[in-house]
Amino acid sequence: MDDRNDENDGRQAHMRFDDSPQRFRDANPGQAFPGASGVLFEQAMAQTRMAVSLADPALPEMPLVFVNRAFIQLTGYSEEEALGRNCRFLQGPDTDPETVRAVSRALAREDVIVVELLNYRADGTPFWNALHLGPIYDESGKLIYYFGSQWDVSDVHTARADEKHARMMARELSHRMKNMFAVIAGLVTVTGRTRGIRAEAEEINERIRALGRAFETTLEEPTRGTVEMRPTVEAVLKPYDPAGDRITVEGENRRIDPALVSTIGLALHELATNAIKYGALSTDRGTVTLGWTSDAAGALNVVWHEAGGPPVNPPNSIGSGMNIIETLLTTIGGTLSQDWAPEGLTARIVIPNETG
Repeated sequence: MDDRNDENDGRQAHMRFDDSPQRFRDANPGQAFPGASGVLFEQAMAQTRMAVSLADPALPEMPLVFVNRAFIQLTGYSEEEALGRNCRFLQGPDTDPETVRAVSRALAREDVIVVELLNYRADGTPFWNALHLGPIYDESGKLIYYFGSQWDVSDVHTARADEKHARMMARELSHRMKNMFAVIAGLVTVTGRTRGIRAEAEEINERIRALGRAFETTLEEPTRGTVEMRPTVEAVLKPYDPAGDRITVEGENRRIDPALVSTIGLALHELATNAIKYGALSTDRGTVTLGWTSDAAGALNVVWHEAGGPPVNPPNSIGSGMNIIETLLTTIGGTLSQDWAPEGLTARIVIPNETG
């Protein structure tokens, strides 16, 4: 016989023979759920892996009168130790008093409440408890129990705290990065002014600002190893299409290595700058369509297509912008091809699979 089947049978038997629901019914014949409701309750409590308890609001201190086996396994308290006590025995030194007060207010109003509460097991180990409390009424509408379910969400709470910390760090890094780019831009501006090359300095600063916009998007998902390409592209191109009706982005849903952000960001900046000076964006009617796809090898294929601008004549030599793009692409094994058709430039950029 398969040992795994034996193991599964053992687990099922372990859950099937949780007799606490039957013992509860035997001990409370006047208040147990009648008929089919009682059968469903018994089966559900015996089979669920969720910790479940019932408290009796008619007794002083509203003690627990029922706990299932999952409750015992979660808290480490035996049935004898748990029954007859108010569930506050699960609280400890770091349990949030405001959350406890919120639970008390809900009980007083007979409301349903769901909270996350720091509780403590019998051995003193803390755990985050997703606590669900709600009233149960008999057929006449009388409140007879408070139902409670408990679920250990410590891992979720830790992950949430880590994510919050990562966002805080991302905001701080973003602040510092913006300051760094501002300092660099200031140095370039001062140098350009003192050396009489203000136009050249402003051209460099435009590239610095494009890099800053591109890198800002890499901080939005601090726990991911890759970044969404679309937000990066849109952030870089936004200043060149303020109204959002000149540049159309049609790329597929793709995540890229953050190391590619500078290359893609600067390449798009150079293409957009060229389009504003000489191409489709230099007129009121011109448009740009930007798209990207992945080929069978996982390479990224980016297509920049201009239309509606002035007639295009192939340049006699490669401009500084295109030269910058080619230089950047060469360092990562990428390529740039240009089709200077009369109706508009089409530039194709291929970047090898960065996950190679």
